[in-house]
Amino acid sequence: MAREVAGLRQGTRATDFVSLGVLGKYVPIEKIEEVLRETGRQSQRHRQLPASLMVYYVLALALYMEVSYGEVLRCLLEGLEWLGFSTRGLRQTGRSSISQARQRLGPEPLRRLYEDLAVPIAEPETQGAWYRHWRLVSLDGSSLDAADTEANVAYFGRPASPRGGQSGFPQMRFVVLAETGTHVLFGAKLGTYRTSEYELAQQVICRLQPGMLCLADRGFYGYELWQKTLETGADLLWRVQKTLRLPVFHALPDGSYLSQLYASKKERLCNQGLCVRVIEYQIEGIDERYRLITTLLDPEAAPAGELAKLYHERWEIETAFDELKTHLRGRQVVLRSKTPGLVEQEFYGLLLTHFALRRLMHEAALKGRADPDEVSFVHTIRVVRRKLPLVVSSPP
Repeated sequence: MAREVAGLRQGTRATDFVSLGVLGKYVPIEKIEEVLRETGRQSQRHRQLPASLMVYYVLALALYMEVSYGEVLRCLLEGLEWLGFSTRGLRQTGRSSISQARQRLGPEPLRRLYEDLAVPIAEPETQGAWYRHWRLVSLDGSSLDAADTEANVAYFGRPASPRGGQSGFPQMRFVVLAETGTHVLFGAKLGTYRTSEYELAQQVICRLQPGMLCLADRGFYGYELWQKTLETGADLLWRVQKTLRLPVFHALPDGSYLSQLYASKKERLCNQGLCVRVIEYQIEGIDERYRLITTLLDPEAAPAGELAKLYHERWEIETAFDELKTHLRGRQVVLRSKTPGLVEQEFYGLLLTHFALRRLMHEAALKGRADPDEVSFVHTIRVVRRKLPLVVSSPP
């Protein structure tokens, strides 16, 4: 979809929006300056667009995807003093200067900020975030369209078009973990369209920890990935293909059974496999039969019926993708960056902004003793974008 250059209403200031307060609270300037020092991206001399400013600018781009570069900068400069910036020497500048400042910043600071800040946030009282004592997370992947430039096409590649030929835009692929109850997306890894989700998942699973229960669809199952994920200490509940051989070693009273996974035929012959519990079931009205494997071997600690119901919580990550791709980015809106490095920068800025919004929603849910799912993401974006009374004189 072609981008229509939009503007904000005359006289709009960033201080008219709580957005800068949200970003300043959850992506604090102290952390930004720390990461800039560690990555060697801090401004070496006084600039009209210093690196710390440009970090917030990239986040603001995610909030206003259909607004022009210059309008977003104007809005940002108006509200900097509220976030503790000195605006002395800073001024509105042209598109080329903004692009140069983004190139000086590069993708690494945004990636580091995302990896350091975007972590699971559910507390013991967070509704919908836990199964018994396990923190629920889901593993999945998706894709985003990038601007149609020679550099992006050469690096990311294009998917095939359903009507033949190739699609209109190059496409990047990513895999991420989602905290099911809060929709926080963490541990994301970015690749080209040619990179498989299975390959990216091997880079993502290191963010799993003991005490987590990871849900994943059958497309991610492979003996190597399963084994590597086990090494994180997290428990797993994955769907597998119906063609996978899972002999019954021991039937359990809840209808599930113990079996083993093997890396090779030789291991199968030597009976040297990984023990798993298998749960098979069918949903009324659906012909397809579901087949799950899990590391939770005790049917009393995790009954089969509960796990079968729990697995479908995996679809919460699809809701998080919808928030990111439809409501925050905008339906059919293409990432605006013209080069692969800036696409990566914009991608992590989008994820960081989504995280800040989700932090805000989680705090609201805790105060209201509600499930975070009951807080509207669309409404939160509208609140973040519109004028609120006393926003200048009060902290977020």
